[in-house]
Amino acid sequence: MQREKSSMLGEMPMAKLVPTVSVPIMISMLVQALYNIIDGIFVAKYSPAALGAVNLAMPLQMLMIALSTGMGTGINSLISRRLGEKNPAEARLAAKNGLFIEACGWLLFVGIGLFAARPFMSAFTDDAALIEQGATYLTIVCVFSIGLFMAISMERMLQASGNTKASMLTQLAGAVTNIILDPVFIFLFDMGVAGAAIATVIGQWVSMMIGFILNQKTNPELRLAWDRFRPQMHMMKPIFVVGLPSTVMQAISSLLNVLMNMILMGFGTTAMNVLGVYFKLQSFIFMPVFGLSNGMVPIVGYNYGARNRSRVYECIRVCLSFAGVIMLAGMLLFMLAPQMLLSLFDSSEGGELIALGAIALRTISTCFLPAAVGITISTVFQAVGKGMYSLIMSLSRQLVVLLPAAWLLARISLNAVWWAFPIAEVVSLIICLFLFARCNRKLLRPLGDEA
Repeated sequence: MQREKSSMLGEMPMAKLVPTVSVPIMISMLVQALYNIIDGIFVAKYSPAALGAVNLAMPLQMLMIALSTGMGTGINSLISRRLGEKNPAEARLAAKNGLFIEACGWLLFVGIGLFAARPFMSAFTDDAALIEQGATYLTIVCVFSIGLFMAISMERMLQASGNTKASMLTQLAGAVTNIILDPVFIFLFDMGVAGAAIATVIGQWVSMMIGFILNQKTNPELRLAWDRFRPQMHMMKPIFVVGLPSTVMQAISSLLNVLMNMILMGFGTTAMNVLGVYFKLQSFIFMPVFGLSNGMVPIVGYNYGARNRSRVYECIRVCLSFAGVIMLAGMLLFMLAPQMLLSLFDSSEGGELIALGAIALRTISTCFLPAAVGITISTVFQAVGKGMYSLIMSLSRQLVVLLPAAWLLARISLNAVWWAFPIAEVVSLIICLFLFARCNRKLLRPLGDEA
């Protein structure tokens, strides 16, 4: 059964394969995005201060997610390539070493949660209530993050062999658990941000347990047996080669959030909340595209390992079309209905968040279409083991261009700051196309069509 799932990556018509592999991931990530939005709504309704605390805590939480999902991308890429090479024994070793790496990441964040949460919050505000709420939230989500790290590992193992329906069930279970428990802990038990953190952790643990069971029951090529396991550097190295650049790419988003908050601080707390709300709302558009890209990794990786050039090209074309349609729909939504979206998060009397945020959403959404191309091509780099190319793109977009542009535009007005996003995306797209031409010339064109 599972052998059929992995071989379909090299045989099923691409127009059918991409939706088959990607749609379950997209659905689960849509639910994840919905959870992020609902979580923000619940916290905002509890109090504006609670929303501010969670938004200030978000960069450190994003860093934890960056490490877990970055390493997960490395695991996915290596496993799918080994399966494409018809080497299931090496694929199983990749899975075991990947889980070991994720466990080390969890231990790192246990230390951060215990010792760095309060100093981190204190670096951004003198408000004692914000510091207390933010530190409480961070400590809980970091110390008990073993569920996050292990759940990501299980999801990527299922995705790598084409078993994306099981991966979808893993993510859906955790997200639905979060959505159900959020109002219980936040309002019924009157725990505020601590309740939101507890609901998040429980959801992650549910994902971890269901992911483990599904992997053992439905994924025989990657079924875990820990007898005589020892960490092996020759297996961990290719995971790091793809995973570390992917981690840094996402960690840059965390750093970007921190530095953008520092730029926006001069315009007041509402301006910072606009940025936080934007990131929550845009996740509902970007998450399906990221789900599509997660589905691309095993397809491109498998066919690259099998030296089937035409299927790699066809996968890129199909995914570009899907990503473009999703991003166009998102851009139109942000352009036409920003007030409706922002009203979900506004508990203030004067509606200042809506007034400032509507301009921000309309401006930033102009970058969605070029972002569709950038995300898709960046995924190709990861799938063929060129994670550094993706890192170069991300560094260029977020640090080299976006932050300096935002700093300069802040000298004009708050509304001008938001134009830094589309400016950075266009520059990144130019770099992306240059790097893809290089990757195509050196890695893809030399492939035959042997499969």
